Amino acid sequence: MSEHLSQRELESYLWGAATLLRGLVDASDYKQYIFPLMFFKRLSDVWDEDYRSIFDETGAPGYATAVANDRYVIPEGAHWKVVRQATHDVGRALLSAFQAIETANPERLQGVFGNAPWTDKGQMPDATLKNLIEHFSQHELTLKAVPEDELGNAYEYLIKKFADDSGHTAQEFYTNRTLVHLMAQMLEPKSNESIYDPTCGTGGMLISCIAEVKRRGGDIRTTGLYGQELITITAAIARMNLVIHGVEDFQVSSGNTLQSPAFIEGDRPRTFDVVLANPPYSIKKWNREAWKDDPWGRNFLGTPSQGRADYAFFQHILKSMDPETGRCAILFPHGVLFRQEEAEMRRKLIEADLVECVLGLGPGLFYNSPMEACVVICRSRKPAERQGRILFIDALNDISRERAQSFLRSEHQERILTAYQAFEDQPGFAATVSTEDVLRADGNLSIVRYVRKLKPEVADGEAMTLKIAWKAFEEEGRELWAGMEELVDMLNGLSIEESADA
Repeated sequence: MSEHLSQRELESYLWGAATLLRGLVDASDYKQYIFPLMFFKRLSDVWDEDYRSIFDETGAPGYATAVANDRYVIPEGAHWKVVRQATHDVGRALLSAFQAIETANPERLQGVFGNAPWTDKGQMPDATLKNLIEHFSQHELTLKAVPEDELGNAYEYLIKKFADDSGHTAQEFYTNRTLVHLMAQMLEPKSNESIYDPTCGTGGMLISCIAEVKRRGGDIRTTGLYGQELITITAAIARMNLVIHGVEDFQVSSGNTLQSPAFIEGDRPRTFDVVLANPPYSIKKWNREAWKDDPWGRNFLGTPSQGRADYAFFQHILKSMDPETGRCAILFPHGVLFRQEEAEMRRKLIEADLVECVLGLGPGLFYNSPMEACVVICRSRKPAERQGRILFIDALNDISRERAQSFLRSEHQERILTAYQAFEDQPGFAATVSTEDVLRADGNLSIVRYVRKLKPEVADGEAMTLKIAWKAFEEEGRELWAGMEELVDMLNGLSIEESADA
């Protein structure tokens, strides 16, 4: 009989496994051991649950086995209970079980367990692995004890805990979920659509899109999810994440999206209805020379500088949008909106009338970083009433911060979403601007240039307090600081001699 675990009990149980590794492996390596073990336990317990249900009904062991294998095949000798009995070479027993399960389920589970050094007894001795296996054996992870949504939430909890513990890998590993939820709402994914994340990390954006399809009454069984992730273990974690959330139609590939895109049709990138992404920021180590003659035609706006690959990812995403239904939401640092070195590419982007909305957000939404974020939303084909116009939203102050974490409350998300859907001027918060006006400003997409903050109102006879004065200075100075940031950015790109001349 499976005992239902509360969300708090489940999270404590899962995190307890990670604490067994403290002092033995680096915190950034917890994930490559804990996630595969948790997933292995889940597969085994759900298989047993399916088997028991049919056997109790029919009394036919062969038929019960066949039905249990309909969900996932667990070959003989590759079950959790078998590995639990191993007394030595435990890592070898685990690795053999993982390989057998992946081989038996090639379409859905290939590569899902990652490539941790399970047989390295120096790093992971038998005693430690036995402790981990016994810890996970305390509870059953059946669907009855832990439904998909609850285990999915606990999985997301672990992802964030690992990000907190490892720090230096957190930015690639975790994207603020409240912001991701907003992005999914703005793109309105539907049944029968394809959804793609070219830098998918642990799959959080894809999961949010599936949740949004469900929320809107759609059928996730007809929604295809596609992702690519540079880091092999992170791609494996994304696959586990999708399976745990009950997703059946997905493909997550590992590899370098710019250098070797995984989804190609003919000589062009495959196109999708919805694309969400949080690309790595301004990476310097990328093959710029190859981009100049990109074999997949993704350099239609131009070639970014060596020091910033942002517009390479941007162009890859734009080329990955379906020419009729395609829309994207990309999380970027503010610099992509106004940096001088990208001005020509930005002008071409605006001339093509692809940009629909530029959303500015407050600081701290990037993990462990104080910088302000922006989301750029593009459509292959805008609705007629939006063509030739761009909506700018300044949501700098629509943010909450608790326990050193920034997030968007439901009322913040609702206000931003309502403004986006209305697509009209809202003094101090939103402004619609013609593409001609933006091009006259040299293609500058800096939000403070177009959304003027309202001056603080001072009632008759009320003194101009220091707080009110500071608020006014802060608001009026944002455009100045944006300009200063652009100037500093430009100077940083010059040589010493050029800087002196400037």
